[in-house]
Amino acid sequence: MRIGEMVRRTGVSERLLRYYEEQGLLAPMRLPSGYRVYSDADVNTVRRIRTLLAAGLPTATIVQVLPCVRDDGPNLAPVCSDLVAHLRKERERITQAIKDLQASQGILDAVIAAGPADAAPAIQQPMSKA
Repeated sequence: MRIGEMVRRTGVSERLLRYYEEQGLLAPMRLPSGYRVYSDADVNTVRRIRTLLAAGLPTATIVQVLPCVRDDGPNLAPVCSDLVAHLRKERERITQAIKDLQASQGILDAVIAAGPADAAPAIQQPMSKA
């Protein structure tokens, strides 16, 4: 199938499909004219990529993880023995990022709470560098 059909079947834009290819996540066949030709397996690969992105994994990690997962109904299941340990490290990284964001949120909450009660609810303009 050509890229337009791939877009319709996956809901992923042409730009993202090309990006996935640049990142080594997707490898469609090429016609002599240069047009990309995708297979049904590529549709499944895009679904796996989207799932792993939604899980918070960067594309550099997905390149390593993608060959080691299979579809297990609506979920993905590891098929390489060392993948679970790698995913646990990624989960720890995400957990730390959440903690860091929560700390940032707490600081902002304190600053907001210290402000005047009649302050505007949202910032309209970026703060000037005075």
